Amino acid sequence: MLAPLSGRSVLITGASKGIGKGVANVFAEKGCKVLLAARNEALLSEAVSSIRAGGGTADYCCTDVTDAQAVQAAVDQAVQRFGGLDILCCNAGIFPNTRLKKMTAKDWDTVMDVNVKGMFHAVKSALPPLEKSDQGRIILTSSITGPITGYPGWSHYGASKAAMLGFMRTAAIELASTGITINAILPGNIATEGMTELAEEYMATMKASIPMQKLGSTDDIAYAALFLASREAGFITGQTLVVDGGQVLPESLEAMG
Repeated sequence: MLAPLSGRSVLITGASKGIGKGVANVFAEKGCKVLLAARNEALLSEAVSSIRAGGGTADYCCTDVTDAQAVQAAVDQAVQRFGGLDILCCNAGIFPNTRLKKMTAKDWDTVMDVNVKGMFHAVKSALPPLEKSDQGRIILTSSITGPITGYPGWSHYGASKAAMLGFMRTAAIELASTGITINAILPGNIATEGMTELAEEYMATMKASIPMQKLGSTDDIAYAALFLASREAGFITGQTLVVDGGQVLPESLEAMG
């Protein structure tokens, strides 16, 4: 049984919906003090109200992760509101579908700015308070797309998610002496608002490609994050944890039997 995380201060980017919101809910349920950061104030307010209604401690900060000053303000708010920062979850990300023939430099830069530079801004800003924690943790939301698999239209997205892991491995070495760990979760297809907006045919194909024959839930990612944030995971750093129901294992649909 893992030691409780109650009382720990957590900052989660991209937390107004989807995986980030799910992670925030679970950390709050476990007694953490959670600051949700994202761009949409209405969705943030709704998410925080829900956590508070359930007895959790939460606040929000409207944040564009491509803006270094805005990210610093979110970190500062977490420190001021909760007395420090123990856990950073870099979850903000976008995944527009654009094939190479139509992709522009602006399309590429937009994805990289949010998914990679946004992660960098968050980690950079959070380092001082994380160094003061006795259990500093950084958890990145990468993806199976890019590091392991590919999908048409997501070359820029896949490149960004692979870049996160390259960043993580060197950061893990640099931060090891401070006691801060940094690890990444690689989700497969998770049932979120973004996923359910896709075509029903796509959803059915995805389920058929997963050995467990279902999409994952945001709780599946949240509980993986809880483990990586735990005291018991303190000797794990620079590593990846795939949470995909076995999606990357079959070499073809025929392998599914």
